[in-house]
Amino acid sequence: MHTTVERAKGRTVAQDTDLAAVVAGAAQDIGSFIRTQREAAQVSVRQLAERAGVSNPYLSQIERGLRKPSAEVLSQIAKALRLSAEVLYVRAGILEPGEPSHIQDAIVGDTAITERQKRVLLDIYSSFRRQNEAGYEESPSD
Repeated sequence: MHTTVERAKGRTVAQDTDLAAVVAGAAQDIGSFIRTQREAAQVSVRQLAERAGVSNPYLSQIERGLRKPSAEVLSQIAKALRLSAEVLYVRAGILEPGEPSHIQDAIVGDTAITERQKRVLLDIYSSFRRQNEAGYEESPSD
């Protein structure tokens, strides 16, 4: 008989483990991408850390997938590597791939709100866009 241990909000231990694996995979993916870009630019970890304004150990942890950087740190790394910040945001799972959006850029670049608030706003904005693209826009009521 197969039993599942239920956790808070109806999630299972297996679902939490899957979620942790996805987050770890995303951190590894963005880290390896940053490492590849850094190596292509022929820049050392120490040089990139200095240019991006982060510590050498922190950047090393990002590259090894041990830390998942914030949107702000990704923006600094992108600037130091002369890449579009959007490319790193998409790789990190902060933005969905698609057409460039000034609204999404403004949300990600806003320093007055937290990372969690940015993600929530981006999720809401993306869901509205998907609804409108699918033709589910509500008709105005009289």
